[in-house]
Amino acid sequence: MKTINPSKLMIAGAIAAAVSTFAAVTPAYAADVEKCYGVALAGENDCKAGAGTSCQGTSTVDFQANAWKNVPAGTCESIENTDGSKGSLKEMKM
Repeated sequence: MKTINPSKLMIAGAIAAAVSTFAAVTPAYAADVEKCYGVALAGENDCKAGAGTSCQGTSTVDFQANAWKNVPAGTCESIENTDGSKGSLKEMKM
């Protein structure tokens, strides 16, 4: 069984707390970002990664077509991945 480094858990908790505080204090936050499919690295998606997943951090491969990441509004479709694929405002087929 793999053990989890307690310092990594503390860092992840601090980041989560900071992000949730920022979102709660800044209601305009949602208007400044858009969901961009196919740009998240494996395990770094913000949500939606297909059937049977629990959401955030569940993508299994880089640039997974059905996993999205929040990006600055208006930038999604201009993002080009290292594999040549581009971001999409709509979920793509895998």
